[in-house]
Amino acid sequence: MDSQPLDPPGRKRIAVLGCTGSVGTSTLDVARHLPDRLEVVALCAHSRWEDLAQQCREFTPRFAVVTDPAVAGQVDRSRFPCETRLLFGNDGLMTVVTDPDIDIVVAAVVGAAGLMGTWAALETGKTVALANKETLVVGGSLVMDLAAKRGAKLLPVDSEHSAIFQALCGHTATDVAKVVLTASGGPFRGKTAADLANVSVESALQHPTWQMGPKITIDSATMMNKALEVIEARWLFGLKAEQIDVIVHPSSVVHSLVEFLDGSVLAQLSPPDMRLPIQWALLHPERLAGPAKKLDWRRLSELRFEQPDPDTFPALKLGFEVARRGGTCGPVLNAANEAAVDRFLKREIGFLDIARCCRAVLDSHDYDPHPTLGGLLAADRWARQEVSRWTTP
Repeated sequence: MDSQPLDPPGRKRIAVLGCTGSVGTSTLDVARHLPDRLEVVALCAHSRWEDLAQQCREFTPRFAVVTDPAVAGQVDRSRFPCETRLLFGNDGLMTVVTDPDIDIVVAAVVGAAGLMGTWAALETGKTVALANKETLVVGGSLVMDLAAKRGAKLLPVDSEHSAIFQALCGHTATDVAKVVLTASGGPFRGKTAADLANVSVESALQHPTWQMGPKITIDSATMMNKALEVIEARWLFGLKAEQIDVIVHPSSVVHSLVEFLDGSVLAQLSPPDMRLPIQWALLHPERLAGPAKKLDWRRLSELRFEQPDPDTFPALKLGFEVARRGGTCGPVLNAANEAAVDRFLKREIGFLDIARCCRAVLDSHDYDPHPTLGGLLAADRWARQEVSRWTTP
């Protein structure tokens, strides 16, 4: 008897938190190209309600959320489709992430603000496509324990963690000798600390490879983004800090490598295009033709790697230290960095002061190795206050 072809899977219903940012708009482009597989049910933005309204007119989601209460009174309801229910604030966000008709929550909110939405989605057992690395930097073991308890899934969207996830398919952390996160090196690769003493905001925002928001772009310039990714990898894949390494790869073609105990090394290669890891997280374990750029092997002449410079980019050391210590170190480092980057963008402190400030706040905090969720949030608030009072030595 001939086997019958399986019916194609139904459409996955998605909510996009942070829909107007770079990951959010890339997610919608994936959905645009795969309408028979992905249905956009909810879109959540912070303050850019005009962009949100335009997205809603294209995708006609059931829900649209504006989370910034300061702009709620400015929103023109007539700009949204009548089929879309318009919600506001944190209550609106919680309505969306706990809705039983939503299969996957794309967590693309920048910074620690993304933690609570992800937490609520995991509590209901949903799959979370995680583009917000700060969730695991801050929440660490508590987030992973919650996901395991509720039978929820955390699928990485960051290109580096997606690469590790793909290389680990069919394997576990016990098979791994080391994972190696690749870094572009940012706009200041090859510079010394002396070269960076008077870096301008404008030059720090000129990333050579990726188009990202200002906070993430500055994190790339300081290499704090890689520090946070080290911490995220430690929790996401159940690794020890000693099993994680970083190497600079300027062309951003190799997104990460996994070295197994037998000496084999698996790497994931593709052009720098966030739509590929986004699609992999949304459709996992399926692989379908999508909108992401394809690697042109005819033009690939070399793969170049360099060792990072921890003296010029001391943020990287902080990442490994926090990955080893855990506890309240994660929320303190993350909050201090967010606040310090904000002060740099406002030209209140210098570029090199970002890592100095983070070091000082981390060293002075009251360390708790086993905090509750409330303790994590309190550590976050404390670190932000400390940064606001910090002055250049």
